[in-house]
Amino acid sequence: MNCIALLGQPNSGKSTVFNQLTGSRQHVGNWPGKTVEKKDGTYTYNNVKYTITDLPGSYGLSGNSDEEVITERFIKDGKADLVCVLVDASQLERSMYMLADFASMDVPAILILNMMDVATGQGKKIDDRLLSERLGIPVLPFTAADGKGFDGLKALIEQELKKPHKLITAPQLTDKGEGAATESEQMLTDGNAKYAWISEVLEGVSKTSQADYTISRFDKVILKPFWGKLVTVGVILVGFLAAMLIMSPFMSIASVLPKALGTPIADFLTGIHVHPWLVSVFSLLIPNTIYFCISMASFVFGVNIVFGFLEEVGFLARAAYQFDGALSKLGLQGKAVAPILMGMGCTIGGASGTRVMDNWGQKMLTMMVVWAVPCASIWSIIPVISGMFFPAWGTALVCVGIIAYIFVLMFIVSKIFGNKLVPEDSRSGMIMELPPYHKAHWKYIIKEAWIKAVDMFKRAIKTVTLVSLIFWAFSFSPSGKIESSLLYKVGTFIEPVTKFFGLGWQTFMAFISAAFAKEAVLGTLNAVFAGQSNVADVAFNASTVGVDNMVLAQAMRQTISGAEALAFMFACTFSVPCLMALSTTYKESHSLKWTLKTAVFYVLAALILSCIVYHIAAPFIG
Repeated sequence: MNCIALLGQPNSGKSTVFNQLTGSRQHVGNWPGKTVEKKDGTYTYNNVKYTITDLPGSYGLSGNSDEEVITERFIKDGKADLVCVLVDASQLERSMYMLADFASMDVPAILILNMMDVATGQGKKIDDRLLSERLGIPVLPFTAADGKGFDGLKALIEQELKKPHKLITAPQLTDKGEGAATESEQMLTDGNAKYAWISEVLEGVSKTSQADYTISRFDKVILKPFWGKLVTVGVILVGFLAAMLIMSPFMSIASVLPKALGTPIADFLTGIHVHPWLVSVFSLLIPNTIYFCISMASFVFGVNIVFGFLEEVGFLARAAYQFDGALSKLGLQGKAVAPILMGMGCTIGGASGTRVMDNWGQKMLTMMVVWAVPCASIWSIIPVISGMFFPAWGTALVCVGIIAYIFVLMFIVSKIFGNKLVPEDSRSGMIMELPPYHKAHWKYIIKEAWIKAVDMFKRAIKTVTLVSLIFWAFSFSPSGKIESSLLYKVGTFIEPVTKFFGLGWQTFMAFISAAFAKEAVLGTLNAVFAGQSNVADVAFNASTVGVDNMVLAQAMRQTISGAEALAFMFACTFSVPCLMALSTTYKESHSLKWTLKTAVFYVLAALILSCIVYHIAAPFIG
């Protein structure tokens, strides 16, 4: 089978080309033994099947990161029959650095000048024929995002596989030998040689009709240190609201499923004398699981439309510029600001928004940091519980304490996992040219968002169903009473241990249910303290199970102390966000190991935090 490799710097459009060529015929995982994303896909042209590997995005092939090592080894080992090198035509000189690194390899290649529409909008004209003559390989002007020209690309690939071309020129690098310069001096010398080669190759190739670049009024505001950050945060939060509006119709339709399917299924199975546990599984668990997964997929659909738009028009590049300095302290790039802010609304959106990150390590670390940001559901729970035990000013202090701890937890996460995921020697500040604003390719954005949403649903249905069944087995009660559930028996058995962390069996079970869905917390508390509902019913019908806050408050105040309530609120806030966020993290990371690491870390960190809060607060508030 013919193997094609896509090579290019981050934001060169590799993923766009890969997705347009392969559609849903792709597999995403990690390279063996490496925490680096691996994308493989296929397409058929003229009855011939082609395999495509989207090589990890990196800025060069000097072996300074896992991405660069993997890419260089893949090409040198001859695993690709043809390498398609993508460059950003609107930032041609900077993007050509990857080609300068690749030039010394004796491998067939073509050069794709992507984002020609952006270059044209800048008033640039690129002589692709002259560039092709100088390089000795075909050069294809291209705009991947508009979905056009792919037949021409496929035809060129077919032609080059029959009669391949290789680069006829390369930078003149110095040989290492006796008396050679130090490694840093060697890198500087080679870097200068590569830039000199780029300048020589591009001389007279690119011309522009715009003598000077005039900064727009919007950029004059968004690039300011203070006001720019406020505008950036505002735009991203508006984007979150837009994503919610996009997902609403899908969620509204999906929300009908539990009611429409639940009763008929329950009546049918009961009529043929099926065991009550199985009746509840098929009539309540499965319809609600489908509803959860559709909700998750629809939110991913909305988020990807919003992020796709903001990225295409050039806004995310400005957001990255604004927050790069602050986020670099966590080992992240400025691009991470968008998913982090999106996580304030929903962790699912924040996790799926990490697709804008340059490499897998940055992506995984960003997801772990996003988990530290409480989602909107938390803020509908904490004031209610706090108000049961503390006056208004006390509730305000609790909220301030939670907000302050967000930054502490982000720092802890970056210190524990940062060096493993993003080694310090691979970190660098962002060097980029701000792209011009231009029209978004809506057809491509919607198509990509839909593909990701469908993929999310397929993956989520497996994960959510499995975890839901486990939770259901523990929480189901034939009599409807909490005392007859396995969750109660386990909770009371380990209560001597959980008490050390400041949680009795009731609050510990609510802590467990919070990891399933934050919306279920008040219902679970109602079930374990007031005994007015079944924990399983609450978890899967969180939005429909009513809770009398006055009755619940009285029952909780008679059973637990203010210190335990405070410890529970912090533990609930900073544990696993929810089952769907867990599933999204697994889907985006393609790593069960790192998803489990993240979940275990947050559960343990939440329990340790609960322990600290409880033992500090107990002497003062009982």
